[in-house]
Amino acid sequence: MAAWISSLLFLCVIASVHLKYLSEDEDAKRELAEYIQETKKSINPRWRLHYHVIPPVGWMNDPNGFSYYKGEYHLFFQYYPYDSVWGPMHWGHSVSPNLVDWRELPTALAPDEEMCFSGSALVDGDKLVLMYTGRLNTDTDPFYNETQYLAFSDDGVNFYKYEGNPVLARTPDGAYDFRDPKIWKYGDYWYVVIGSSTHDARGRVLLYRSQNLYDWEFLTVLGESNGELGYMWECPDFFELDGKYILLMSPQGLEPQGDRYKNTHQTGYIIGSFNYETFEFVPEVDFQELDFGHDFYATQTLDADGKRIVAGWFSMWELPHPEDVDGWAGAITIMRELKLSGNRLLQQPLDEMLSLRNGSVHNGSFNKDESLVFEKTGELIINGDLEQKIELEIAGTNGGNNIWIRWEPEVKKVVVDRGGDVRQVEWSPIGSRSWRLFLDASSLELFCGEGEVVFSTRFYPDGDLRVNSFSDQSLNVEAHKLRRSVPV
Repeated sequence: MAAWISSLLFLCVIASVHLKYLSEDEDAKRELAEYIQETKKSINPRWRLHYHVIPPVGWMNDPNGFSYYKGEYHLFFQYYPYDSVWGPMHWGHSVSPNLVDWRELPTALAPDEEMCFSGSALVDGDKLVLMYTGRLNTDTDPFYNETQYLAFSDDGVNFYKYEGNPVLARTPDGAYDFRDPKIWKYGDYWYVVIGSSTHDARGRVLLYRSQNLYDWEFLTVLGESNGELGYMWECPDFFELDGKYILLMSPQGLEPQGDRYKNTHQTGYIIGSFNYETFEFVPEVDFQELDFGHDFYATQTLDADGKRIVAGWFSMWELPHPEDVDGWAGAITIMRELKLSGNRLLQQPLDEMLSLRNGSVHNGSFNKDESLVFEKTGELIINGDLEQKIELEIAGTNGGNNIWIRWEPEVKKVVVDRGGDVRQVEWSPIGSRSWRLFLDASSLELFCGEGEVVFSTRFYPDGDLRVNSFSDQSLNVEAHKLRRSVPV
């Protein structure tokens, strides 16, 4: 009897401690939610995007946990609500029924002893499971430790961390950089790719598998830099598309080569074949950039009804983020469908983007020295003679930054010029010869032809948006207003 009473008392103490921690956790969540709602009131709206996922307040970087659960698409993101610069990482959370209309949910993860770095999500039965990198500061060189954590939800809103974290504590060779797990299921196993670096500073991607999500077996180095593809491969993704396998990642440390690799860090892909018996990925097409604009990094993809959808961080490291003085920073690109065409990936806006159209601005010829004005947002479909130069300026009606888009027929290059900071690439149309241009307060996304060339760039005009033509030729332009699809 005494032993039974002792055991009962012990369980009561444990339950009491557990309830105390749950209560403290709920208090912290409530305080954070109240802080966000109060801080929203002071956000300057001048550059806030209208149809892109943005943080309610504070800082945002990588998209995380892109998934479909209980009838909605879930998109998480790296998040620091307490300032508009990078800080101890949380996971923000938005959901959508259609990948176009988004609403905010409560912050999904907050740091305890670990910062909640990037990761992914999967559905396991009735649970939504997050796998993310726990980053801990240490007192010894390199002053951080990166391991892989799990968190669970029964409703897609409230998450609890696995008590046995971390589930993956180190790389096979003890390398320090070990982050950004992207998880999927094939057959009876869960697989995950994780970004890493060798001891001699060459980027690589590691492949693991598990039957239960808790015990992981290292399989192979899926891909590795030969010394020319950077010192760290962040945010890896690995998927099959039209019979080929795509290794998508964000290498850090690539040296510029002519028009290529002009950003601080890059995002691109390798096309190859893969065997689930030998775990060997055989590259068939060398690394290619996915997006040629100024602000595109840290992609994540989702298989949605047989379509491979990609989203990226609509910003860039180690550059000014002018909106940070307004109480927020960072955004996510519009969702794009990836298609494989020969030896390259195409990016195309989702058909659902048509639902944003909210009135016509123009339909017909657009001549030199004419202008079109948009109230913060717009979509343009532009057709011209590619034997002649095309030159468009996008400026604020009240000044601020402007940006130029050009077609240079002599060199067959599309150019996006942000005040002398130029991104350009050769374009050979494989079908359509149109441009499709999305504008949103402080952003530009340009899709050329079938999506074989895409630019994602942020810029900061004042007032509404004015598109001016300086083309000697008459263009044909169809232009639309676009409605808001994210919270104010």
